[in-house]
Amino acid sequence: MAFGILQWMRAARITGTGLTGALLLLTSGCGMFQSAPPPQNTASEFLKAFSAGDNARAAQLTDNPAAAKKMLDATRKGMHPESLSANLGQVKQVKDGQSASFNADWEFGGNRRWTYSGTLPLHQGKDQQGQSRWLVHWSPSVVNPQLKPGQTLARDDQKAPAQPVLDAAGKPLMQPEPLHTITLDPQGAGDLNHTAGALAGALNKIDPSITQQSIVNGAKKNPSQPYKVVQLRDSDYKQVQAQIHGLPGLSFDDDQGLVAPNKDFASQVLPGVRKIADSRREAGSGWHVHAVNADGTDGKSFVGDPPKPEQPVQTTLNSQVQQAAEGALKPVPQPAMIVAMRPSNGDIVSVAQNEAANQKGPLALTGQYPPGSTFKIATASAGLVAGKIHADQPVACPPVLQFNGLPLPNDKNEDLKTVPERTAFAQSCNTTHGQLAADLPADALPNQAKQMGIGADYNIPGITTITGKVPTPQGDAAKAHTGIGQGKVLASPFGMTMAAATVANGKTPTPNLVQGAPTKSNTPPSQLPPQVSDQMKQMMRAVVTEGTARSLGDLGDVYGKTGTAQFGPDGSHTHGWFVGFRGDMAFAVLVTDAGANKPAIDAAHQFLQQAPKL
Repeated sequence: MAFGILQWMRAARITGTGLTGALLLLTSGCGMFQSAPPPQNTASEFLKAFSAGDNARAAQLTDNPAAAKKMLDATRKGMHPESLSANLGQVKQVKDGQSASFNADWEFGGNRRWTYSGTLPLHQGKDQQGQSRWLVHWSPSVVNPQLKPGQTLARDDQKAPAQPVLDAAGKPLMQPEPLHTITLDPQGAGDLNHTAGALAGALNKIDPSITQQSIVNGAKKNPSQPYKVVQLRDSDYKQVQAQIHGLPGLSFDDDQGLVAPNKDFASQVLPGVRKIADSRREAGSGWHVHAVNADGTDGKSFVGDPPKPEQPVQTTLNSQVQQAAEGALKPVPQPAMIVAMRPSNGDIVSVAQNEAANQKGPLALTGQYPPGSTFKIATASAGLVAGKIHADQPVACPPVLQFNGLPLPNDKNEDLKTVPERTAFAQSCNTTHGQLAADLPADALPNQAKQMGIGADYNIPGITTITGKVPTPQGDAAKAHTGIGQGKVLASPFGMTMAAATVANGKTPTPNLVQGAPTKSNTPPSQLPPQVSDQMKQMMRAVVTEGTARSLGDLGDVYGKTGTAQFGPDGSHTHGWFVGFRGDMAFAVLVTDAGANKPAIDAAHQFLQQAPKL
């Protein structure tokens, strides 16, 4: 500092009292500026707080904190951005103080973005603690240079018109209808438990899953954010409107949404498809950012795009097949389900459950059950691939066999003696296929099952699926029980449909549900050797013509496999299965805890009787 003064003195040739006055001026000036942070500090702190939504801190850095906070709060609420980044540019001296340039980048999700440049006028003043510092000279133009006094910013979204969801033939499965979204603000609800109880009391008769506790739990997950309780179709909303409109903390948003004619129709599929449709509609939404005048009217529009209507979402479902499947399951008292797909291309044409199953979730797609004798499709295929058997080969079918000291009996200890493999398969001989599995390598059945879709992982847009799992059996007893679909083998109706479709198609199809939304898989499609596929078709046809599913013989060229699967601690309960195909439709029917396979065969008969031939 001393060196700088000397240089200045020499240059100015100041002496005597002039020097004393100059020194006093200089030192007092240095003291003043040293006590206050430089203007770029204020500008940087303001932009950082503005970006983070810390409006209180940003307002404190202005010369009118009350007005600044009010406007910044209104703007943040009106813009509701995903993020905001405001970055400092150059700071330069101007006539009335300093001016800092900045760039603002508002992100609203998707391709919705607004960027612009602005300036912060800065002058020296005192903060709320009375300390000298640089402050932002407040006006709405600080936020955006085009704003006038009294204005704030807001963003409005304009949703594209909702489009119907269609089945494979173009028939609407869901149509746009008025929907009402009920949202609870935990901070405005007063006594949350009391409000949740009153709300649940009204809504529970429409949706039994909504309880006081479910509302409280949902609201407490993020207490600072509104909790979306439910979305109701117009007819349901009108039933409860009078009961809930006086409750504190509730808000109601009316919009168009997709609704099925019957809320139970394809109920395990359509909610996921609706999410895809809603996502596409959201992506096509219009938006614009505009000024809001002091009286609440809209001012100048700054940026945005008009809505872009999307094409209807088209599924692979077949309405007639879906109706036939649901009709066949409706009278069944136990949880029951049917999955059907086209073997030729993997299009899922039906996922149906009765009410007893719907109460337990998407069992048709993710439920894990021992497949019982329907798994002999994989066992026989593995034997054919390995050259251990062929359809006409004589095989032994004794009433019981021992594996490592553990008995494996036929149903009712039936003794077929020596018969062709076709007959042993048609009559579902346990001992034949248990022995076949024991004679194969330990990994033969897991590998064959996965190549037929059981144990494969599919990421299908619109639904979640679990095909099943086939652990590698250790020892002959484990291999034998795996071979008849018992032991640790598990499969879903969806997984068994994949197995039937593989036989019908000659290779594993890739399942799909929404057209234009491809499925991803960890398992590439596998081709069955033609001689294996041909012989499996012969054997599955024999199940209907001469075996355990002869009651389906009046329904045309039906191919299939029956199954019973014991479960429970003592194996005293039995699931009933029928898995098969007709034309270009493979399917699986499961009736849980049925006691036998007859209920599944009866449901299959009703289904095929009503379903169109594909």
